[in-house]
Amino acid sequence: MITAVLFALFSLPALAAQKTVTLSVPGMTCSACPITVKAALKRVDGVSSVQVRYEERDATVTFDDEKTSVEAITEATTNAGYPSTLIQSGAKQE
Repeated sequence: MITAVLFALFSLPALAAQKTVTLSVPGMTCSACPITVKAALKRVDGVSSVQVRYEERDATVTFDDEKTSVEAITEATTNAGYPSTLIQSGAKQE
């Protein structure tokens, strides 16, 4: 019985966690900047949602932490010309 339970437990696929982070993007200085930042973030594999707020100079990103990382996400904004840093992180299981 215990063997069957352990087998079932370990044969289930691991559930990927959806993680949400907020990034500070201080280089957004015009109303067109958020469009570029959002496009760069949405191109990252594993990103499912992006909200960019120009007035607050931040971006909230939800992603699959098995497909990408905070480092890859901040690298995407940097490569688009808008360096960013992590200011808030939260995980939610889906």
